[in-house]
Amino acid sequence: MDSRQLRYFSVVAETRHFGQASEQLHVTPSAISQAIRQLEAELGVVLLNRSTRHVEVTAAGRWLQAEAEQILGRLDEATTGIRRFSAGSAGLLRLGLTGVAAFAYLPRIARAMKRQLPDVALSIHADMLTPEQCEGLSSGSLDLGFLRPPAVGRGIATAPFVTEPLLLALPSGHRLAAAPEIRIADLADEAWVAYSDQHSLLNEAATRMCRRAGFEPRREHVCAGTSVLLALVSAGMGIAVVPGGVRAFSMVGIVFRPLAEAEDLEIVIAYRADNDDPVVGAAVRVLTSASTNTSANPSAAPEPVATAPEAPGPGR
Repeated sequence: MDSRQLRYFSVVAETRHFGQASEQLHVTPSAISQAIRQLEAELGVVLLNRSTRHVEVTAAGRWLQAEAEQILGRLDEATTGIRRFSAGSAGLLRLGLTGVAAFAYLPRIARAMKRQLPDVALSIHADMLTPEQCEGLSSGSLDLGFLRPPAVGRGIATAPFVTEPLLLALPSGHRLAAAPEIRIADLADEAWVAYSDQHSLLNEAATRMCRRAGFEPRREHVCAGTSVLLALVSAGMGIAVVPGGVRAFSMVGIVFRPLAEAEDLEIVIAYRADNDDPVVGAAVRVLTSASTNTSANPSAAPEPVATAPEAPGPGR
Protein backbone atom coordinates (compact mmCIF):
# COMPACT_ATOMS: atom_id res chain seq x y z
CA MET A 1 0.00 0.00 0.00
CA ASP A 2 1.34 3.44 -0.88
CA SER A 3 -0.03 6.94 -0.38
CA ARG A 4 -0.95 7.31 -4.05
CA GLN A 5 -3.19 4.24 -3.97
CA LEU A 6 -4.71 5.33 -0.68
CA ARG A 7 -5.45 8.82 -1.96
CA TYR A 8 -7.02 7.52 -5.17
CA PHE A 9 -9.22 5.13 -3.21
CA SER A 10 -10.21 7.83 -0.69
CA VAL A 11 -11.41 10.23 -3.40
CA VAL A 12 -13.38 7.52 -5.24
CA ALA A 13 -14.95 6.35 -1.97
CA GLU A 14 -16.00 9.91 -1.20
CA THR A 15 -17.35 10.80 -4.66
CA ARG A 16 -18.65 7.30 -5.55
CA HIS A 17 -17.66 8.15 -9.11
CA PHE A 18 -14.47 7.50 -11.10
CA GLY A 19 -15.11 10.44 -13.43
CA GLN A 20 -15.45 12.95 -10.58
CA ALA A 21 -12.40 11.46 -8.88
CA SER A 22 -10.50 11.85 -12.13
CA GLU A 23 -11.35 15.56 -12.26
CA GLN A 24 -10.24 16.13 -8.68
CA LEU A 25 -7.02 14.14 -8.98
CA HIS A 26 -6.17 15.16 -12.56
CA VAL A 27 -5.55 11.50 -13.35
CA THR A 28 -7.34 9.35 -15.94
CA PRO A 29 -10.14 7.08 -14.66
CA SER A 30 -8.33 4.01 -15.95
CA ALA A 31 -5.18 4.87 -13.97
CA ILE A 32 -7.26 5.36 -10.82
CA SER A 33 -9.09 2.08 -11.36
CA GLN A 34 -5.85 0.20 -11.94
CA ALA A 35 -4.25 1.64 -8.75
CA ILE A 36 -7.27 0.64 -6.64
CA ARG A 37 -7.32 -2.90 -8.11
CA GLN A 38 -3.64 -3.22 -7.22
CA LEU A 39 -4.49 -2.07 -3.68
CA GLU A 40 -7.31 -4.63 -3.42
CA ALA A 41 -4.97 -7.38 -4.66
CA GLU A 42 -2.31 -6.44 -2.10
CA LEU A 43 -4.83 -6.40 0.75
CA GLY A 44 -6.79 -9.43 -0.42
CA VAL A 45 -10.16 -7.67 -0.03
CA VAL A 46 -12.75 -6.02 -2.27
CA LEU A 47 -12.99 -2.31 -1.46
CA LEU A 48 -15.37 -1.18 -4.21
CA ASN A 49 -18.25 -2.83 -6.01
CA ARG A 50 -18.28 -1.32 -9.49
CA SER A 51 -21.11 -1.15 -12.03
CA THR A 52 -21.64 0.88 -15.18
CA ARG A 53 -23.81 3.40 -13.29
CA HIS A 54 -22.30 3.79 -9.83
CA VAL A 55 -19.62 2.72 -7.35
CA GLU A 56 -20.50 1.12 -4.04
CA VAL A 57 -18.09 1.00 -1.08
CA THR A 58 -17.91 -2.35 0.67
CA ALA A 59 -17.77 -2.81 4.45
CA ALA A 60 -13.99 -3.30 4.19
CA GLY A 61 -13.82 -0.20 2.02
CA ARG A 62 -15.73 1.89 4.56
CA TRP A 63 -13.32 0.82 7.30
CA LEU A 64 -10.30 1.70 5.15
CA GLN A 65 -11.92 4.99 4.11
CA ALA A 66 -12.07 6.13 7.73
CA GLU A 67 -8.47 5.08 8.32
CA ALA A 68 -7.34 6.70 5.07
CA GLU A 69 -8.76 10.08 6.12
CA GLN A 70 -6.58 10.07 9.24
CA ILE A 71 -3.49 8.70 7.51
CA LEU A 72 -3.67 11.16 4.61
CA GLY A 73 -4.46 14.03 6.97
CA ARG A 74 -1.35 13.29 9.04
CA LEU A 75 0.71 12.90 5.87
CA ASP A 76 -0.44 16.31 4.63
CA GLU A 77 0.34 17.85 8.02
CA ALA A 78 3.79 16.28 8.01
CA THR A 79 4.46 17.52 4.47
CA THR A 80 3.39 21.05 5.36
CA GLY A 81 5.33 20.95 8.61
CA ILE A 82 8.62 19.83 7.09
CA ARG A 83 8.34 22.45 4.36
CA ARG A 84 7.74 25.16 6.94
CA PHE A 85 10.61 23.85 9.07
CA SER A 86 12.99 23.85 6.11
CA ALA A 87 11.94 27.44 5.41
CA GLY A 88 12.63 28.37 9.03
CA SER A 89 9.01 29.29 9.77
CA ALA A 90 8.23 26.59 12.36
CA GLY A 91 10.06 25.03 15.29
CA LEU A 92 11.46 25.88 18.73
CA LEU A 93 13.87 28.71 19.50
CA ARG A 94 15.72 28.85 22.84
CA LEU A 95 16.69 32.42 23.73
CA GLY A 96 19.15 33.64 26.36
CA LEU A 97 18.95 37.25 27.56
CA THR A 98 20.63 39.43 30.14
CA GLY A 99 18.33 40.66 32.90
CA VAL A 100 18.03 44.18 31.50
CA ALA A 101 17.54 42.91 27.95
CA ALA A 102 14.68 40.68 29.10
CA PHE A 103 12.87 43.62 30.68
CA ALA A 104 13.63 46.16 27.97
CA TYR A 105 13.60 44.25 24.70
CA LEU A 106 11.74 40.97 25.14
CA PRO A 107 8.42 42.60 24.11
CA ARG A 108 10.00 43.76 20.84
CA ILE A 109 11.53 40.33 20.24
CA ALA A 110 8.29 38.47 20.98
CA ARG A 111 6.18 40.79 18.80
CA ALA A 112 8.55 40.51 15.85
CA MET A 113 8.59 36.72 16.11
CA LYS A 114 4.81 36.49 16.47
CA ARG A 115 4.31 38.74 13.47
CA GLN A 116 6.88 37.18 11.13
CA LEU A 117 7.28 33.61 12.44
CA PRO A 118 4.07 32.83 14.36
CA ASP A 119 4.68 29.08 14.41
CA VAL A 120 8.07 29.33 16.08
CA ALA A 121 7.76 28.66 19.83
CA LEU A 122 10.04 30.64 22.15
CA SER A 123 11.75 29.22 25.23
CA ILE A 124 13.03 32.17 27.28
CA HIS A 125 16.07 31.97 29.57
CA ALA A 126 16.50 35.36 31.27
CA ASP A 127 19.08 36.83 33.62
CA MET A 128 22.08 35.25 31.88
CA LEU A 129 25.49 36.93 31.75
CA THR A 130 27.44 37.02 28.49
CA PRO A 131 29.84 34.15 29.43
CA GLU A 132 26.90 31.96 30.47
CA GLN A 133 25.09 32.63 27.23
CA CYS A 134 28.21 31.89 25.18
CA GLU A 135 28.60 28.60 27.03
CA GLY A 136 24.96 27.75 26.26
CA LEU A 137 25.47 28.54 22.57
CA SER A 138 28.62 26.42 22.42
CA SER A 139 26.98 23.46 24.19
CA GLY A 140 23.80 23.68 22.11
CA SER A 141 21.47 24.45 25.03
CA LEU A 142 20.72 27.90 23.53
CA ASP A 143 19.97 28.86 19.94
CA LEU A 144 20.26 32.65 20.25
CA GLY A 145 21.77 34.94 22.85
CA PHE A 146 21.14 38.64 23.47
CA LEU A 147 24.33 39.76 25.12
CA ARG A 148 26.94 42.46 25.42
CA PRO A 149 30.04 41.72 23.33
CA PRO A 150 32.60 40.40 23.15
CA ALA A 151 31.13 36.95 22.66
CA VAL A 152 33.62 34.38 23.93
CA GLY A 153 33.98 31.00 22.26
CA ARG A 154 34.98 29.48 18.96
CA GLY A 155 32.47 29.63 16.16
CA ILE A 156 30.08 32.15 17.78
CA ALA A 157 28.83 34.74 15.31
CA THR A 158 26.98 37.96 16.12
CA ALA A 159 24.51 40.29 14.42
CA PRO A 160 23.62 43.84 15.53
CA PHE A 161 20.52 44.32 17.65
CA VAL A 162 20.59 47.47 19.82
CA THR A 163 23.09 50.19 20.66
CA GLU A 164 22.25 51.73 24.02
CA PRO A 165 23.48 55.07 25.35
CA LEU A 166 24.74 55.01 28.91
CA LEU A 167 22.61 57.12 31.23
CA LEU A 168 23.02 58.45 34.74
CA ALA A 169 20.54 57.20 37.33
CA LEU A 170 19.89 59.77 40.08
CA PRO A 171 17.59 60.03 43.10
CA SER A 172 14.68 62.29 42.12
CA GLY A 173 15.71 64.82 44.78
CA HIS A 174 19.31 65.08 43.59
CA ARG A 175 20.76 68.52 42.85
CA LEU A 176 21.25 67.54 39.18
CA ALA A 177 17.93 65.72 38.73
CA ALA A 178 16.48 68.49 36.55
CA ALA A 179 19.58 69.04 34.42
CA PRO A 180 18.98 68.36 30.72
CA GLU A 181 22.47 66.86 30.42
CA ILE A 182 25.17 66.08 32.97
CA ARG A 183 28.95 66.29 32.64
CA ILE A 184 30.97 63.51 34.24
CA ALA A 185 33.29 66.08 35.82
CA ASP A 186 30.35 67.35 37.90
CA LEU A 187 30.13 63.96 39.62
CA ALA A 188 33.60 63.75 41.15
CA ASP A 189 32.36 64.13 44.74
CA GLU A 190 29.38 61.78 44.42
CA ALA A 191 28.88 58.38 46.02
CA TRP A 192 28.41 55.69 43.41
CA VAL A 193 26.44 52.43 43.29
CA ALA A 194 28.03 49.74 41.13
CA TYR A 195 27.66 46.10 40.16
CA SER A 196 29.45 43.49 42.25
CA ASP A 197 30.43 41.50 39.16
CA GLN A 198 34.17 41.97 38.63
CA HIS A 199 33.74 41.70 34.87
CA SER A 200 30.84 44.16 34.57
CA LEU A 201 31.12 46.08 31.30
CA LEU A 202 29.08 48.89 32.85
CA ASN A 203 31.51 49.26 35.76
CA GLU A 204 34.38 49.38 33.29
CA ALA A 205 32.64 52.00 31.15
CA ALA A 206 31.83 54.16 34.18
CA THR A 207 35.45 53.95 35.36
CA ARG A 208 36.77 54.94 31.93
CA MET A 209 34.49 57.98 31.74
CA CYS A 210 35.40 59.10 35.27
CA ARG A 211 39.12 58.69 34.66
CA ARG A 212 38.91 60.75 31.49
CA ALA A 213 37.30 63.46 33.66
CA GLY A 214 40.19 63.21 36.10
CA PHE A 215 38.85 61.22 39.06
CA GLU A 216 38.10 57.72 40.31
CA PRO A 217 34.45 56.89 41.11
CA ARG A 218 33.87 56.47 44.86
CA ARG A 219 31.87 53.26 45.01
CA GLU A 220 30.12 53.06 48.34
CA HIS A 221 27.65 50.29 47.51
CA VAL A 222 27.77 47.27 45.20
CA CYS A 223 24.96 44.87 44.28
CA ALA A 224 24.39 41.86 42.07
CA GLY A 225 21.41 43.00 40.02
CA THR A 226 19.97 46.01 38.25
CA SER A 227 16.73 46.05 40.24
CA VAL A 228 18.68 46.30 43.53
CA LEU A 229 21.03 48.91 42.06
CA LEU A 230 18.08 51.11 41.06
CA ALA A 231 16.46 50.63 44.47
CA LEU A 232 19.65 51.88 46.16
CA VAL A 233 19.78 54.91 43.86
CA SER A 234 16.11 55.63 44.54
CA ALA A 235 16.85 55.49 48.28
CA GLY A 236 19.52 58.16 47.89
CA MET A 237 22.48 55.84 48.51
CA GLY A 238 24.33 57.03 45.42
CA ILE A 239 24.27 57.51 41.67
CA ALA A 240 24.95 54.93 38.95
CA VAL A 241 25.73 54.59 35.27
CA VAL A 242 23.14 52.35 33.63
CA PRO A 243 22.29 51.21 30.09
CA GLY A 244 19.45 52.90 28.22
CA GLY A 245 17.34 49.76 28.50
CA VAL A 246 16.72 50.33 32.21
CA ARG A 247 14.08 52.89 31.29
CA ALA A 248 11.81 49.89 30.96
CA PHE A 249 11.90 49.61 34.77
CA SER A 250 9.21 51.54 36.57
CA MET A 251 10.48 52.86 39.91
CA VAL A 252 9.40 55.83 42.05
CA GLY A 253 12.09 58.23 43.22
CA ILE A 254 14.56 57.84 40.39
CA VAL A 255 15.34 59.83 37.25
CA PHE A 256 17.57 59.09 34.26
CA ARG A 257 19.63 61.82 32.64
CA PRO A 258 21.87 61.81 29.54
CA LEU A 259 25.62 62.18 30.02
CA ALA A 260 27.57 64.66 27.93
CA GLU A 261 30.51 62.26 27.44
CA ALA A 262 28.48 59.03 27.42
CA GLU A 263 29.77 55.86 25.84
CA ASP A 264 27.46 53.49 24.02
CA LEU A 265 27.14 49.78 24.72
CA GLU A 266 25.84 47.21 22.28
CA ILE A 267 23.50 44.30 22.68
CA VAL A 268 24.07 41.83 19.86
CA ILE A 269 22.32 38.68 18.71
CA ALA A 270 24.75 35.79 19.14
CA TYR A 271 24.47 32.34 17.59
CA ARG A 272 26.64 29.41 16.62
CA ALA A 273 27.98 29.99 13.12
CA ASP A 274 27.68 26.29 12.23
CA ASN A 275 24.07 25.97 13.44
CA ASP A 276 22.20 24.67 10.38
CA ASP A 277 18.72 24.91 11.94
CA PRO A 278 16.77 27.06 9.44
CA VAL A 279 14.69 28.50 12.29
CA VAL A 280 17.82 30.14 13.71
CA GLY A 281 18.72 31.78 10.42
CA ALA A 282 15.16 32.99 9.89
CA ALA A 283 14.98 34.39 13.43
CA VAL A 284 18.28 36.27 13.07
CA ARG A 285 16.99 37.91 9.88
CA VAL A 286 13.68 38.86 11.50
CA LEU A 287 15.21 40.18 14.73
CA THR A 288 17.98 42.08 13.00
CA SER A 289 15.32 43.85 10.95
CA ALA A 290 13.34 44.56 14.14
CA SER A 291 16.33 46.10 15.93
CA THR A 292 16.52 49.84 16.58
CA ASN A 293 19.57 51.96 17.24
CA THR A 294 18.44 53.65 20.46
CA SER A 295 21.57 55.79 20.68
CA ALA A 296 20.13 57.96 17.92
CA ASN A 297 17.23 58.91 20.18
CA PRO A 298 17.99 58.42 23.87
CA SER A 299 14.61 59.81 24.89
CA ALA A 300 12.73 57.05 23.12
CA ALA A 301 12.34 54.66 26.01
CA PRO A 302 11.81 50.95 25.26
CA GLU A 303 8.35 49.72 26.03
CA PRO A 304 7.97 48.17 29.50
CA VAL A 305 7.16 44.53 29.92
CA ALA A 306 3.57 43.95 31.02
CA THR A 307 4.36 40.81 32.99
CA ALA A 308 7.91 40.95 34.28
CA PRO A 309 10.20 37.90 34.24
CA GLU A 310 12.39 37.05 37.17
CA ALA A 311 14.30 39.97 38.67
CA PRO A 312 17.52 40.59 36.72
CA GLY A 313 20.84 39.73 38.22
CA PRO A 314 24.17 41.12 37.09
CA GLY A 315 23.17 41.10 33.40
CA ARG A 316 25.21 44.15 32.60
